[in-house]
Amino acid sequence: MGNDHDYLAALQDYYAEHKTLPSFAMIATLLGFKSKNAVTALVARLKLQNYLESAPDKRLKPGARFFERILAESVVQAGMPSAATGDRHDTLSIDDYLVERPSQTVLITVRGDSMIDAGIMPDDVVVVEKRQMANVGDMVVAIVDNEFTLKTLGREKNAFVLYPANKAYPTIRPQGRLEIFGVVVGQFRKYK
Repeated sequence: MGNDHDYLAALQDYYAEHKTLPSFAMIATLLGFKSKNAVTALVARLKLQNYLESAPDKRLKPGARFFERILAESVVQAGMPSAATGDRHDTLSIDDYLVERPSQTVLITVRGDSMIDAGIMPDDVVVVEKRQMANVGDMVVAIVDNEFTLKTLGREKNAFVLYPANKAYPTIRPQGRLEIFGVVVGQFRKYK
């Protein structure tokens, strides 16, 4: 190790495994510090940069920037390969990127394949902002006949409809009430 970025990365790995931050004594052991003063100085630097904060009981907790990840300078081509460039040190917090209103945002695991042509696969997680209003063309989680469904909101002859993104499924034309639970604002998946 040797620099604050490496030390922060070790603390992030520790947090990912244990869901808590280590004590000052454990930080010294984890990072190979010989003195408590070195730990105190590191913690102070990380607090100044908003990576760490103190809880009311004086224990350490993640700060506002703790969950930021490095954002590569170059984009990756999904078509023809391009020249690789080095990483820049900009960061991105996934919550900051995907979640505008935390109190109104839920994560929902997708079941079924009715949206695969829109790039949403079974077991993907969609980020849904709960709201009852949506625009035609929005991907929504809707309630039809007391069941949730993920579709694209459309309109036909003054009536709202729900379009799947898979030709194997029909358009849903609700006979009763169509209720919007929320609008999809993002998605992610974990590869095995």
